[in-house]
Amino acid sequence: MKRKTKLIIAIIIILAISLILYLKFYNRTRFNDSYVNGNLSGNLYNEGLFCENGGTIFFSNADDGGRLYSMDSSGTKLKKLSDDNVKYINADSNYVYYVRSNSGTNDKYAVFSFDKNSLCRISRDGGKITILDPDPCIYASLIGNYIYYLHYDSTDASTELYKVKIDGSEKEKLMGGYAFTCNSNGQYFYYNSPDDGKLYQFDTKTDTSSLYYDCSCYKPIVTENNDIYYMDVSQDNAIVHTSLNSSTPVTLTEGNIELYSVYGSYIYYQRSGDDPALCVIKNDGTGFKEIAKGEYSNISITSYNIYFKDFFNGTFYSTPTSDPGELTTFSPGTVK
Repeated sequence: MKRKTKLIIAIIIILAISLILYLKFYNRTRFNDSYVNGNLSGNLYNEGLFCENGGTIFFSNADDGGRLYSMDSSGTKLKKLSDDNVKYINADSNYVYYVRSNSGTNDKYAVFSFDKNSLCRISRDGGKITILDPDPCIYASLIGNYIYYLHYDSTDASTELYKVKIDGSEKEKLMGGYAFTCNSNGQYFYYNSPDDGKLYQFDTKTDTSSLYYDCSCYKPIVTENNDIYYMDVSQDNAIVHTSLNSSTPVTLTEGNIELYSVYGSYIYYQRSGDDPALCVIKNDGTGFKEIAKGEYSNISITSYNIYFKDFFNGTFYSTPTSDPGELTTFSPGTVK
């Protein structure tokens, strides 16, 4: 009898230890080993509604109220990951990060209005949601093991640059002002100063800024090759290309550009004015082509397709990245 009792106690102890170890591992945050960047700069400037990582596209599904879905790079294997309406999607090999953008009319979240615009993390397959910052956030960008983002402080109605670790710790205000974090490249991100329009480099290793290029820019994109693209405020937001080694910036488009994105050797942009259209050019300014007449927004680029939205009716379209031109309505449907 004593031997049986000891055996039962030993089994209980082993099971308890196993449960503790399992819960510890299950709840353990898996950190990145490098300065991984969570999404393309142009995608994040366009609200980050699509994000491709490791052969999977994570996206805000307009067919299901903007909720978080995934599909493979060719647009199949549709899966619903969260009931959250999402923007500013980032991903690494373990998690998906996003800004929850739920409306107050959603009954599921009406009681929890304090975190309806919070910064969140979820596993790549869905499941438990971890809130990294319960306050309103926008323009979130994953760099290494931190999210850099704009945080809204309701006490003084100010928007300021913050960072938080991907496990929700080390939340910290870095500086005041409206600094876009979208254009990340390794340990750095680049932003236009809200005061003078000059291009600054922010080093996330030291959390310090320095002047990178003297210009009057808006929403700059600095590539891995240190090519610099930006909308030139002094030229009515015409897209300009230059580099640190260039003494003469080259204007690539006419003015009145509303938004743009750079992918490989191409620039995609929305022309406004009397003849609005979604257009593409090569990054040397040649090869101009109108993709679609009209007003479009939320340009999002993946390896197979470019996705964008009709500004007036909200319809999403796609066109092949390799040869943009033929439009297809993007309506993936819904799953439970």
